[in-house]
Amino acid sequence: MKIFSIMGALILTACVTINIYFPAAAAEHVADEIIQGIQAEEAILEQQESLPPQSKIDTPSLAIEPWVEHVLNWLIPPAQAAADLSVNTPEIRQLRAAMRQRFSVLKPFYAQGLIGTRSDGLLTGRDPIPLKDRNKVNQLIAAENANRQQLYQAIANANGHPEWFNNIKLTFAKRWISNAKSGWWYQTSNGWKQK
Repeated sequence: MKIFSIMGALILTACVTINIYFPAAAAEHVADEIIQGIQAEEAILEQQESLPPQSKIDTPSLAIEPWVEHVLNWLIPPAQAAADLSVNTPEIRQLRAAMRQRFSVLKPFYAQGLIGTRSDGLLTGRDPIPLKDRNKVNQLIAAENANRQQLYQAIANANGHPEWFNNIKLTFAKRWISNAKSGWWYQTSNGWKQK
């Protein structure tokens, strides 16, 4: 009789709505991987490109007794929840390549303090940009910001959750600032700071 009570309790607890949640830790890992790849020096880049592409970033799963898992799978088909983020699609690879190529042109402007990362993770002109560079810098900023927005949506779409766009954008915003090089400028709620 006790076994039936336990099985009944398991069935009742298993018959709940499964919420698919945003995998924040996996998103941070993916953001760091992408940002560091974009900002990598050439020697590191060549080494990374020689490795096979990683299509999924796995997060740890909970271990349960095999017989319990077997019984639950027999009674209730397992639901798939979001535990990892797929980032290996042609669109994402193309965006990463464009951003990596643009970074070599943006890097001196970061170093001069002419551009900085806003609190939302997008770039902006900071100081009065010299007239001779103004059009070039503004075009670079516009292209980079467009690619960043496209990248966030592509990651959300690749994982079957377009509604994750804002979560991905917020995660990347923090990671752009975290991965900024020494001397670069970033925006906080208290104004601009230099790393």
